[in-house]
Amino acid sequence: MSAVLSLVVLTVFGFGLDIAVRNRIHSHLFMDTQRVATDWIASMGPNGIPQPPAAHEDLVQLVDSRNRVITASRAASGRAPLTSPFPTGQDRLQYRIECPDEGRCVVLTAVRVLPVQSRLFWDGEPHAVYAGRTEPGLLASRRLELFIAIGVLLMTAGWTWASWRAAGRTLRPVREIRERVTEISVRDLSLRVPQPPGRDEIAELARASNGFLERLDTSVRQQRHFASMVSHELRTPLAGLRTQLEEALLYREDTDPYETIRTAVRTTERCQAIIDEMLTVARVRTAATAEPEPVGLGTLAREEAAARTDGVPVHVEVEDDVTVLGNRVQLCGVLTNLLVNAQRHAYSRVDVTVGRAGDEAVVTVLDDGDGIAPEDRERVFEPFVRLKDGRRRDPKGTGLGLALCRVTADAHHGTLKVEDSPRGARFVLRLPLPADISLVGGGQILSR
Repeated sequence: MSAVLSLVVLTVFGFGLDIAVRNRIHSHLFMDTQRVATDWIASMGPNGIPQPPAAHEDLVQLVDSRNRVITASRAASGRAPLTSPFPTGQDRLQYRIECPDEGRCVVLTAVRVLPVQSRLFWDGEPHAVYAGRTEPGLLASRRLELFIAIGVLLMTAGWTWASWRAAGRTLRPVREIRERVTEISVRDLSLRVPQPPGRDEIAELARASNGFLERLDTSVRQQRHFASMVSHELRTPLAGLRTQLEEALLYREDTDPYETIRTAVRTTERCQAIIDEMLTVARVRTAATAEPEPVGLGTLAREEAAARTDGVPVHVEVEDDVTVLGNRVQLCGVLTNLLVNAQRHAYSRVDVTVGRAGDEAVVTVLDDGDGIAPEDRERVFEPFVRLKDGRRRDPKGTGLGLALCRVTADAHHGTLKVEDSPRGARFVLRLPLPADISLVGGGQILSR
């Protein structure tokens, strides 16, 4: 298609070039023949009519009103009148191209002799001078068209080759990306497509593809890790349940069926709790985006603290009643889990502080318990990870509460960490503050 288009364009260009070259050559010939004719007419005077110009390329004729040749130059001697009809009085100077049946065309200028000269030499009878030159062989033999046609074909071939090379260089990264994508499978998502330099569309496509593969790889690894931990956590209670049921079947007389049922119910309740927490984490990670809403963290902290009537008391201090854009239900769940965890490990009190630091809202939950060792401060946010003290204080726990808090903080583009404190464990939630709280819907927060 490119070759056909370039051929059409260059053919039109060649046609225009042919016309331009012909007009240029003819224009020069008209100027030369006009000069020859007018110079000869100007030389006619009282001394008579001089001989026609003797240049071998000049065809010069003096004709009368009946278009008969009176005298001619050596090159035009014996030839019929170069042109007809005789030029009129209103148009004394005319440019003409005469092409006889045989031979080359003649480019000529027909100039009518001045009336004063006609009266001086021919008793007023009109006469005219024809001055012409034979068309150059370049035009007469069609060599100009041949050269232009050859040039058009060569330029078309060159343009096609250059387009093919340019298209090859442009599409080479696309071919490499396609070949690499065919090598990527679900079993191995570590491969990345080659990323060409620059900021063109192909480079942006490669960068976007690598970003997508990175997110997909992270998601698949998280799912595999999550699935392995879930299977591990469910395997133990299910294995115990099966053992109890098998013992009840094998030793019917020595087994209390009601106690077996009660134990089975407790085991199924634990499995159900694990599954419910697991589904909650999965929903927060994979749910579709929704419009965020303004959430006052100070008010939310007071409400959650007031709801915690059991256990050690919770004291709330709101330095700045900051408002963030987010999902109120999810943020409420974060505060609930943090307060439950703090009350579980605290001796006498839990302190909650709400304030701001720069462009971030900061919520701190501090207990006066034994604290968390530095090497365990990141492990506690992993699903199903429960420290020894946590298992002792809450044997029925699933180990998903803090993991859900971390996932929710990430979904709100914030952070949740355990930071240093002189006593107990200090959980710090940081969330970005909106530039203008009136711009509700300006972000994307995952909807539970």
